[in-house]
Amino acid sequence: MCGQRARAASQGRARCCALPSTVPLLLAYLAYLALGTGVFWMLESPAAQASKARFKRDKWALLRNFTCLDGSALDSLIRGIIHAYQTGDIVLGNTTSMGRWEIMGSFFFSVSTITTIGYGNLSPHTMAARLFCIFFALVGIPLNLVVLNHLGHLMEQGVHRCARRLDGAWQDPAKARWLTGSGALLSGLLLFLLLPPLLFSHMEGWSYVEGFYFAFITLSTVGFGDYVIGMDPSRQYPLWYKNTVSLWILFGMAWLALIIKLILSLMVTRGRSYACCHHSSEGDLKPRSWRQGPEGEAEPHPPRPGCYPEGPVGARQHSEASTQVSRCGKQS
Repeated sequence: MCGQRARAASQGRARCCALPSTVPLLLAYLAYLALGTGVFWMLESPAAQASKARFKRDKWALLRNFTCLDGSALDSLIRGIIHAYQTGDIVLGNTTSMGRWEIMGSFFFSVSTITTIGYGNLSPHTMAARLFCIFFALVGIPLNLVVLNHLGHLMEQGVHRCARRLDGAWQDPAKARWLTGSGALLSGLLLFLLLPPLLFSHMEGWSYVEGFYFAFITLSTVGFGDYVIGMDPSRQYPLWYKNTVSLWILFGMAWLALIIKLILSLMVTRGRSYACCHHSSEGDLKPRSWRQGPEGEAEPHPPRPGCYPEGPVGARQHSEASTQVSRCGKQS
């Protein structure tokens, strides 16, 4: 009887959600990918078509001006130029780019490998180097993650230390945490994203926006390879340049990992804050299923983790629902 009453009373009231959170998360992920696909297609497709038409026009103009050069020979020359650019061996005049396999080029390739950036402008071509790259990345990527985690932990400790000092001086923990967090965010933006484009603009001849784009694409480990430092054969680069950029990549990735971790924690906290139960117009909560106790009383199943809202409100509502069920069992 109590089970029937409980089922009748639970109709139109709150029920625990049955769908797991994985399905909405996957749907949101696919929707975000679809959004990016549409926007990139709309923005880049016209420019790509124009570039393709311009290349064909220049190619046929070159063949008309130089009748001794046939189409297959020109295509072979173009493929050779592309291969030379990928290996960093572009020769203009008497100078070559620094992207080839010299000491600094090899060092920068090692950094881009273990940091999973992979610009794509330089890659091993011998089978021995490819096999070594597999084992080098297999050990280097976890080692890089450990180093980044350690650096991020040191940065976080520094922020907490500053917060404790400000707390002792101001006697206001919330204000101290807010100020130190804002200071860490602004100083990181200035040191890793706003100032480095000035160096890239001076050394590479890029605009500030191009340098900022390269900085973010590098630190986020996306690494498209459309902008790579030290690849202009008409420029002379000092030896400290790539070493400084390598250190900037290491510490900048640690800082950006902290920012991404903060954003991720906020998103996860926001997702957990939503109640797993749908409220009815009366605002009561009922368990999803019931069972019979040892004395014939109807008892609710233990609440699943995350099924009821966190905090005293959810606990009170759940206790009220359990009290109603116990009273019903005693009356029966």
